[in-house]
Order: sequence, then structure tokens, then C-alpha cells
Amino acid sequence: MGWRGLAGGGAGRVADRDAERLAGRATTGQAGAAGGGQAQAGAVIRARRPAAAVRDNDSAMTLTQLNAFVLVARLGSVTAAANALGVSEPAVSQALSALRLHLGDQLVSRGPGGMTLTAGGSRLLSTASQIVMLGAEAHAAVRAAQGAPEQLRVVATSTMAEFVISPLMEAFTRRFAGSAEVSAGMAATKEMAVLVANRLADVAIGPNVAGDPALPVVSEPIFRYRLVVVTAGQSRLRGSPRQWRWLVDPSGTDPGSDCGQLLAALRIPEDMIGVFPNQTAAWAAAADGAGVAPAVEHLVSQQVRRGELARVELPGPPVDACWHATLLERQHRSTAASALRRFLSTPEAMQLMRSPAAGVRPSRFRPPVYVTIWN
Repeated sequence: MGWRGLAGGGAGRVADRDAERLAGRATTGQAGAAGGGQAQAGAVIRARRPAAAVRDNDSAMTLTQLNAFVLVARLGSVTAAANALGVSEPAVSQALSALRLHLGDQLVSRGPGGMTLTAGGSRLLSTASQIVMLGAEAHAAVRAAQGAPEQLRVVATSTMAEFVISPLMEAFTRRFAGSAEVSAGMAATKEMAVLVANRLADVAIGPNVAGDPALPVVSEPIFRYRLVVVTAGQSRLRGSPRQWRWLVDPSGTDPGSDCGQLLAALRIPEDMIGVFPNQTAAWAAAADGAGVAPAVEHLVSQQVRRGELARVELPGPPVDACWHATLLERQHRSTAASALRRFLSTPEAMQLMRSPAAGVRPSRFRPPVYVTIWN
């Protein structure tokens, strides 16, 4: 899924830089020239090595390369890292290759069970994570000194993004006393904690994702709901759930989402699942008799009341779930992130999550999203 722009207040942009710059061979951001010049913005980090190890084509180790390595290590693949950053796979691969060349270590290798860290990669991961975080904090400090508005980057599951995030962010910006540059995007469940920990997002809203003790994040419950299944109002289903056609939004392809876990628990075959661009399209297809669709009960209630859709009883107990807000630990949060967390506990926010205001779907917005580390 990755970090994709949906709606925001004048966010910057994700720049998929050309492979040469991502590999660390660009001149911008390198150490100042002889004579004591200071490093430019986005300063690089040079490792001290014996002179014999330095080659004419040696390149600097950059924040971009370290961030690529951390994301590949945390998410398990180049593809996942590229999706999370919203850049191309070759960009991530070349950044990682440049770091490998610079350090003289493979860092990560692909095996039968997926990506594994070498001994050097295991030692580097913690340090690289800290450097990436410090780089993001340095960028934020300079922005604050320049009088720029504080950034608030929110990621959410596709269902949350479609119905809830836009009205929530609109209400929050009206209440927030400071100046904030708000942007929103979608992310897969496994990406959320990593994006927050690496300062690529400030708040993630979706399932509870704080399961890795190596990541300095917490997931706090904010709203309980029930997941149901709906179909056409007059439809009569035959056979078991495994024989039905299941119509899902992108969250249905996410194994960590509530929808993905429901499909897995019912052991629905992949060829019986149809993925739609958003939840509204999946519900419309279900209303036309094309199959059944998972839905958050209170979000689909109007269609059920109008008779367009009807609930389907499933075997077993009801599927109760909860949206969580995932943030950095309290002492590391930005002012805007802390303010948003407090807002999510207010009656106004609860009402918006229960009955989101009608308006333009986030899927109709395509503004870019600002990701600091790739600038």
C-alpha cells in the first residue's frame, strides 16, 4: 500500500530522485569545500577508514542510504520499503547497494525465508535507526527556526482514509492553536509502526501495531467497532462462505487488517476475492448482487436502513475490533502529534468516527505528501 497522499493542507512532495543521487553520488549535501566551508542542508556522514580502503569513486554514506537500509531490514523487502516511501524499487536498491559498497558488507541477504541481516547488518540497524531519527529531528528543528509550520503526517488504513480521516483532520485543524501543515496517506498494517518510528509519519490510525519492542512506538485504543458482512438486500446466498464471492477494498489484501484477518479466518480462497479501489465501490457491487462485502457496521448502516444492503450472518461470534492511534513514545512526540492524540479522545472526534461528515471522498484527492528523508 505504502505512503500515498490523500488529503492535506499544502503538503510538500515525495521526490523519487534519480538513481545517481539516491546512490549517494550527487554533490549536493556533501561536506563543504576546502577552506572550512560548512556542510549544506542534508549533510552527509563519512565513515573513517584506512587510506588504502578509499577509492577514487568512493561515495559518502547518506541519510537516504541509511533510511533505505532500515526500511528494508524492518519491512523485509526492497519492494515493501519502496512502497512505504512512495519511490521506485531501483531507487531503494541502488541506495542500499551504495551503502553496501561503502561499508564493505552485504548487510542483508535473501534466503528461503526472506531477507536476513548479516552480523554487520544486525549491528548497523540500531545505529542507523538512531541516525535517521536524529536527521528527521534536525530537519524539524531547522524548519521551526525558519518559522515554517509544524508538519503533521497521518497514515491510515484504506477504510479509515476513505471515510474518517478527512473530516477528522478538518476538525482538528480548526481546533489546533498552532500552525500545522497536515497531510494524510494510506499505509499497510506492517508499515505503520516503521513509518512512525522512522519519523516518516507522525500518527498512524488503524489496528494495534505496537508489537516490536525495538520500535519506540505505542498503540493506544481510540474507537471500538464491529465488522460485519453485507450483500444485496434481496439476495439469498448458497453454500458456505468459502463459496461466496468476496468484494473488498485494498485493506482486504493486507494480512494485518481486520478485513484480511477475517478472510484468513474463514479460509477464503484467493480466486474468490475481488479487490475494488475503495469500500464504496465494493459495497455498490455487493448491492448489485455480485457477492458479499465486509464492512464496518456503523459506516454501512445507512445503506442497510435503505434496504440497498442486508447483513449476512456468519458462523461464530461477532467480529469486534478497535481503531488505534500509533505514535512515538510521549517524550518524543511533536507538539502537533500530541495535540492530535488529545483531540482523538474528544466527543467531537468520537462523533466524527461514528458518523463521518459527508463530503468528497479522499480517493478523489491526489495531492503529494512530504517525506523529509528523501529530500
